[in-house]
Amino acid sequence: MKLNDNYVIHTIGSETMLIPTADASFHGLGEGNETVGVILRCLTEETDEEKIVDALAEAFDGSRAEMEQDVRSVIDKLRAIGAIDE
Repeated sequence: MKLNDNYVIHTIGSETMLIPTADASFHGLGEGNETVGVILRCLTEETDEEKIVDALAEAFDGSRAEMEQDVRSVIDKLRAIGAIDE
Protein backbone atom coordinates (compact mmCIF):
# COMPACT_ATOMS: atom_id res chain seq x y z
CA MET A 1 0.00 0.00 0.00
CA LYS A 2 1.09 3.56 -0.62
CA LEU A 3 -0.24 7.10 -0.23
CA ASN A 4 -2.12 8.21 -3.34
CA ASP A 5 -0.20 10.77 -5.43
CA ASN A 6 -3.18 13.13 -5.15
CA TYR A 7 -2.26 13.87 -1.53
CA VAL A 8 0.64 15.92 -0.15
CA ILE A 9 2.08 15.73 3.37
CA HIS A 10 2.98 18.98 5.11
CA THR A 11 4.46 19.17 8.62
CA ILE A 12 4.52 22.26 10.81
CA GLY A 13 6.13 21.70 14.18
CA SER A 14 4.57 18.58 15.68
CA GLU A 15 1.44 18.70 13.49
CA THR A 16 1.17 16.93 10.17
CA MET A 17 -1.38 17.81 7.54
CA LEU A 18 -2.59 15.74 4.64
CA ILE A 19 -3.50 18.10 1.81
CA PRO A 20 -5.44 16.87 -1.22
CA THR A 21 -4.56 18.14 -4.67
CA ALA A 22 -7.25 19.28 -7.10
CA ASP A 23 -7.44 15.73 -8.52
CA ALA A 24 -8.18 14.09 -5.14
CA SER A 25 -11.64 12.70 -4.45
CA PHE A 26 -11.58 14.20 -0.93
CA HIS A 27 -11.61 17.97 -0.48
CA GLY A 28 -10.56 19.11 2.96
CA LEU A 29 -7.59 18.94 5.27
CA GLY A 30 -6.54 16.03 7.41
CA GLU A 31 -4.62 16.92 10.55
CA GLY A 32 -2.65 14.68 12.84
CA ASN A 33 0.00 14.48 15.51
CA GLU A 34 3.55 13.12 15.34
CA THR A 35 2.28 9.55 15.22
CA VAL A 36 0.20 10.30 12.14
CA GLY A 37 3.23 12.05 10.66
CA VAL A 38 5.34 8.89 10.97
CA ILE A 39 2.55 6.80 9.44
CA LEU A 40 2.14 9.20 6.50
CA ARG A 41 5.88 9.39 5.87
CA CYS A 42 6.01 5.58 5.77
CA LEU A 43 3.25 5.64 3.19
CA THR A 44 5.27 7.78 0.78
CA GLU A 45 6.69 4.50 -0.49
CA GLU A 46 5.24 1.01 -0.83
CA THR A 47 4.85 -0.49 2.63
CA ASP A 48 2.64 -2.60 4.87
CA GLU A 49 1.14 -2.24 8.34
CA GLU A 50 3.92 -4.24 10.04
CA LYS A 51 6.65 -1.98 8.63
CA ILE A 52 4.72 1.10 9.75
CA VAL A 53 4.35 -0.31 13.28
CA ASP A 54 8.11 -1.03 13.27
CA ALA A 55 8.76 2.62 12.37
CA LEU A 56 6.47 3.80 15.19
CA ALA A 57 8.23 1.49 17.65
CA GLU A 58 11.57 3.03 16.64
CA ALA A 59 10.24 6.57 17.06
CA PHE A 60 8.17 6.20 20.24
CA ASP A 61 8.02 4.22 23.45
CA GLY A 62 4.80 2.37 24.08
CA SER A 63 2.77 -0.73 23.60
CA ARG A 64 3.14 -2.40 20.23
CA ALA A 65 -0.51 -3.48 20.43
CA GLU A 66 -1.60 0.16 20.79
CA MET A 67 0.63 1.14 17.88
CA GLU A 68 -0.97 -1.57 15.74
CA GLN A 69 -4.42 -0.20 16.61
CA ASP A 70 -3.29 3.35 15.78
CA VAL A 71 -1.92 2.27 12.41
CA ARG A 72 -5.11 0.38 11.55
CA SER A 73 -7.25 3.35 12.56
CA VAL A 74 -5.28 5.87 10.50
CA ILE A 75 -5.11 3.59 7.46
CA ASP A 76 -8.86 2.93 7.67
CA LYS A 77 -9.50 6.68 7.66
CA LEU A 78 -7.11 7.19 4.74
CA ARG A 79 -8.83 4.42 2.78
CA ALA A 80 -12.21 6.01 3.47
CA ILE A 81 -11.13 9.23 1.74
CA GLY A 82 -9.36 7.45 -1.12
CA ALA A 83 -5.86 8.42 0.00
CA ILE A 84 -4.39 4.89 -0.15
CA ASP A 85 -3.40 2.97 -3.26
CA GLU A 86 -3.43 -0.78 -2.65
